[in-house]
Amino acid sequence: MTTYEARPIAPTALDDLRKTDDAGRPCVPYTAKEGGEPLRCCLRAAGPGERIALVSYAPLRRWAAETWARPGAYDEQGPVFIHAEECEGPAADPDGYPFSRAGSLRTVRRYDADGAIVGGRLLEIPADEERGYDEALAEAFADPEVALVHVRAVEYGCFHFEVRRG
Repeated sequence: MTTYEARPIAPTALDDLRKTDDAGRPCVPYTAKEGGEPLRCCLRAAGPGERIALVSYAPLRRWAAETWARPGAYDEQGPVFIHAEECEGPAADPDGYPFSRAGSLRTVRRYDADGAIVGGRLLEIPADEERGYDEALAEAFADPEVALVHVRAVEYGCFHFEVRRG
């Protein structure tokens, strides 16, 4: 079975977001009290005392700028946590998919090369978390129209990570 690469927010986008987010608001860093916030810059949970920020991020818009896609009305923005300053990014050899917890619900949303939604599915993360993600992503990329997949939390609708066609 293929393991897919969960991609964090790109460093160039993070540089922008740490100044002004995709909704045009200034970044307002704060210190995490208890930790646990899902950081999209390094795909791990924040620890207590880390400097983080909650910013508005438009993942499809950022991808479209790289690929010349035209997502139109599918361009949306939402809240994500990031480190307030530059971080090391994700671990070189990650253990499974980020923010994965058996029983959690995720949306696996599919986009074509123009940035239009071409399908999606609800994923209840099974006990074998990695296998569950691998199967959902294999199903998504079995459709030749699919260029990009966003994994989002169902509870808050927020973006967790993206996976691109290899």
